[in-house]
Amino acid sequence: MNLRVLHTIGEMGTGGAESLVVELVRRGAEVGWTSDVASAGGHREDELVAAGAVGAHRVPLSRRRPLGFARALQGTRTAIRRADPDVVIAHNVGVTAASWLALRSLNHRAPLVTVFHGVAEADYRHSARLLSRAPDAVITVSGAIRSRLEAVGLRARRVEVIPNAVTPPSLPPQATAREELGLPQDVPVALCLARLAEQKRHDVLLRAWALVPEPAVLLIAGDGPTRDQVARLRDELGLAKRVQLLGARSDVPRLLAAATVTTLASDWEGLPVAVLESMAAGRPVVATAVDGLAEALRDGGGLLVPRRDPRALAEALTTLLDDPRAAGEAGARALGVISDNYDPGTMMRRYDRLLRDLLTARPTARGRTAHSPDHGTDTP
Repeated sequence: MNLRVLHTIGEMGTGGAESLVVELVRRGAEVGWTSDVASAGGHREDELVAAGAVGAHRVPLSRRRPLGFARALQGTRTAIRRADPDVVIAHNVGVTAASWLALRSLNHRAPLVTVFHGVAEADYRHSARLLSRAPDAVITVSGAIRSRLEAVGLRARRVEVIPNAVTPPSLPPQATAREELGLPQDVPVALCLARLAEQKRHDVLLRAWALVPEPAVLLIAGDGPTRDQVARLRDELGLAKRVQLLGARSDVPRLLAAATVTTLASDWEGLPVAVLESMAAGRPVVATAVDGLAEALRDGGGLLVPRRDPRALAEALTTLLDDPRAAGEAGARALGVISDNYDPGTMMRRYDRLLRDLLTARPTARGRTAHSPDHGTDTP
């Protein structure tokens, strides 16, 4: 049976949830999915559309304001009416609320599945309340965040842990990548792939980098609301020559090829795709021991440190940057961890089985019910 799947997500720029949507869209075709994406747009959506892999529907970002949410809800209604999906997969909580209300207002029978990528600690209780009521199933990307949700009251009808997974990237030679990026060939390079947001704690990373011996170079790839603060702190710490702020990038394989290690200093994470991409590229990871990060690295592939501890982060980074053998061994273990635990084919089969189980339990799910009106006149 072919499935029409609508992915609803805030936007399709650079981020872990966006990367998962791309993986699900591309691999979904292998198991009989026809995918649409409803979002505020972004370069990853543009790439999928250009490849003919997806239909796109524009939905404004809600920005957690009543008028913004109303516009997002109306855009989601229009996307559902036009795509007429068998199943809706909503990525994270705010998008779930809009998708749930849109389905109800249209009397559309498609099951709603939420993929929960994680939230700040203070938001877990609210998330658990909504997810206990709205979706037909909740997928968490790590066991740690499922446990967090259940500890604050999650009582969803069906909850499954399906870890994110990535297709191993094809990397250029390191010498080529460094030449193209203007980096010295003989200098250790650390790479942070993360949105510039408070959660990611670039301030901790920069304070740690000030303790890492020269001449190591740090590349920070990403953009976001804390960009000005990050740039200011970099300059205040005298790191302008040793830290490059690259902005949002679409050449992740080149950056990974140039790197010796990758790093993430986050306060909280679900299961960041950037870390899995690093491990799949054979790059060791130095990261904070939180939630999905601790799960991904518990069997090796890098080093874990306490959160908000610049000195511990600096020591771990220095350990791998200064010892090529240790870095190589950790990188090799990272490849093994990805192969054993984060295979994209396995992930795709588990998603497909869940969706088909939901449809079997709801035989009238396809499109509108026999008694629902034709919503063809609904307007954006």
